[in-house]
Amino acid sequence: MSELIIVQDGRKTRVAFSGEEKLSALLQRAGMYMAHPCGGRGSCGKCAVTVEGAVSAPNDSERRAGARLSCQITVLGDAVITLPDSRRDEQIETGTGVRAEALRPMPGRYGAAVDVGTTTLAVKLFDLQTGACVATSAARNPQTAVAADVMGRIGAAMAGGLADLQAQVSAEIDRLLQVCCAQAGIAGGPESLVVTGNTTMLYLLTGRDPTCLSHAPFQADTLFGAQAALLGRTAYLPPCMNAFVGADITCAVLASGMCARADTALLCDIGTNGEMALWKGGVLYVTSTAAGPAFEGAGVSCGCGSVRGAIDRVWLEDGALRVHTLGDGAATGVCGSGLIDAVAAALESGRIDETGYMEEDSLPLSGGVALLPQDIRAVQLAKAAIAAGMEILLETAGTTWDKVRALYIAGGFGSHLNLQSAADIGLLPPALVDRAQSIGNAALTGAALTLLDRETHPVLARIASSAKHVNLGGNPRFNERYVERMLFGNEL
Repeated sequence: MSELIIVQDGRKTRVAFSGEEKLSALLQRAGMYMAHPCGGRGSCGKCAVTVEGAVSAPNDSERRAGARLSCQITVLGDAVITLPDSRRDEQIETGTGVRAEALRPMPGRYGAAVDVGTTTLAVKLFDLQTGACVATSAARNPQTAVAADVMGRIGAAMAGGLADLQAQVSAEIDRLLQVCCAQAGIAGGPESLVVTGNTTMLYLLTGRDPTCLSHAPFQADTLFGAQAALLGRTAYLPPCMNAFVGADITCAVLASGMCARADTALLCDIGTNGEMALWKGGVLYVTSTAAGPAFEGAGVSCGCGSVRGAIDRVWLEDGALRVHTLGDGAATGVCGSGLIDAVAAALESGRIDETGYMEEDSLPLSGGVALLPQDIRAVQLAKAAIAAGMEILLETAGTTWDKVRALYIAGGFGSHLNLQSAADIGLLPPALVDRAQSIGNAALTGAALTLLDRETHPVLARIASSAKHVNLGGNPRFNERYVERMLFGNEL
């Protein structure tokens, strides 16, 4: 029997094992997760660790990365692994204040709204007698240790990892609920839950085989919208609209109130999956497009989440790039909002052109943090997918940008996004900058409204069942727009 000692934040965790085991598997067994944005292929270099003892020799992926990678190491015997400091200080968006029009709550004294995001988890605990939020907690989704995006996790589930994926997210949600109860000083925990998320996240949370989501015609065999037993409690899972337009968007639409007004309005959740909803003439048009993880700090050489040391703002001053970091300390990486700012400032200064070309090998931001040509390319791919998706949605509805009276930006990334920078690179239309508003984690806000007012359940059902899905896959017009929107600029 061998022993692995895992060192993080000055604490040691010991795991006994026999034979040879992958380090990533041993970390999961210890309840310690490292994000593997590339799905464990060793291509992103994001899971660097320090290692001593009996482990496999560096392979080609590790030599290219110049570091030992947790997704590539096999532990052969007694060893010590040192992980980077945990990132519990991440600024995870937990939504705005919640005020239900009427208090008709789900059963129990306490209830919790839960948003199961692809990258993050967020929980709000409520006193169901008063409607007051009494505690909030958030954390990274531990499934990022398996893959950054939903398709990677679907593949892992189909390869036999479904039970592990379910256990990972269930255990972390339970921990966050315990944190909330400790904050509020209550025993026993919440009796009722409303749990929202995209369709894949709900499949994995409930242990449902996601094979139907992995191939054409991408038809989900359930869209939820019902109560279920979850974590030993009664939980309501709001309805999804489509295999890739989930309950999180249904809840966000509810929170925005857009369907209760006559004006044409657009809602966009910009993240790994770009999900959009357009309300026009009493019809809700929805679509989704794979933007990739660049806006959430993955898939970028120096990318990171909203953690201490992350560059979150970049601007041009006297011809030089200036930066701000979260916590005002030394720069350790760049998060999504800083990435958009950096590209916009580089365009303004001429360091990169509209095609994304830059003469230098890198674009230095601060200290050792710099953007490489492939990082600029990742932004181009992501912003082209979002911009083209929005345009096709408007074309399908027979409307134009000037008719859109409101643009709602949902999600954690949108909460910190500089709208002018987003317009300057062509992610958002300049005409809507003055009509745009960030509504934070609207999925969580919608889930909280659903917890506090049971009368919203049929409203959610109507939103989901009446939505008209616009399929972008194999759509030649979308492909044309996508290629056009690869260019930087504000012609959108």
